[in-house]
Amino acid sequence: MDNIVREIKAFRDAGEPAQFLLEHCVRKLHGSLEKWNWVGIYLLVGDTLVLGPFAGEPTEHTRIPVGNGVCGSAVAMDRNMIVDDVKSCDNYIACAVDTRSEIVVLIRHKGKIVGQFDVDSNSPAAFTEKDERLLQELAEVVCEQCDDLIQIAAGSLHQR
Repeated sequence: MDNIVREIKAFRDAGEPAQFLLEHCVRKLHGSLEKWNWVGIYLLVGDTLVLGPFAGEPTEHTRIPVGNGVCGSAVAMDRNMIVDDVKSCDNYIACAVDTRSEIVVLIRHKGKIVGQFDVDSNSPAAFTEKDERLLQELAEVVCEQCDDLIQIAAGSLHQR
């Protein structure tokens, strides 16, 4: 897994555009880790999580208010979350009928939440603390790019 972090750092350090870096990151994770059926990055724009780059089946959940579902709850509670069985969550938002477990790791830039990694698996209890550490390392690698995309999104919202 260290090689994934090294590769993403190399892309970042080469000055790749933010969108390209994040797209490469989610594709690399999705393609490298067997039980990771869906990998996405949500960006926090105001009080809404907005779907950014993802790998896996498309989802209709492109905007999630803070406090809703596992993703929104992680932001509201200001903590990462590992859910071994999504069917046991009262607040779960089903993105895919086959999803059984989920991990959400917050992405912070200068102490402020700017987004999150959201990963779904069709296997129950698929995620461990090792997975959380990997995503946390990657969050530190891509946090500035996430913040850059939020600034671009916020600017385009103000121009409407």
